[in-house]
Amino acid sequence: MVRCFLIDDDADDREIFSIALRGLALETELHTASNGVEGIQILKDQKDFKPDFVFLDLNMPKMSGKECLLEIRRMPHLDVIPVIIYSTSTQENDIEETKEMGAKHFLPKPVRIKDLEISLRFILQKEAVEYLVNPKS
Repeated sequence: MVRCFLIDDDADDREIFSIALRGLALETELHTASNGVEGIQILKDQKDFKPDFVFLDLNMPKMSGKECLLEIRRMPHLDVIPVIIYSTSTQENDIEETKEMGAKHFLPKPVRIKDLEISLRFILQKEAVEYLVNPKS
């Protein structure tokens, strides 16, 4: 079971992500939060909730994705969890800055669900191979 946590303020984007994840034919579990504050609260309050992946939008009200990323990286119980930026931004400075802040990947939001499925499959498989080669404790 692959547990994904999507933090995104756009309800349509959360639904599209859910559809794409179901299209992978993998056993997955999707949890969502509608903004960074809610996402951080869930991660802090529910210590037994440890997703395999966190997908994080950049442009959100209340707490930006970059602020949320910094908070996630400060949580010792989540320090090895891959955080993937999932954003409409394709600005090179956003890509570089978020990677320096601890994001593992930067996934621009595609127009087609099928393109999102392909990207998700690639990311999930790449991480699985990395884990087998270098297991996390």
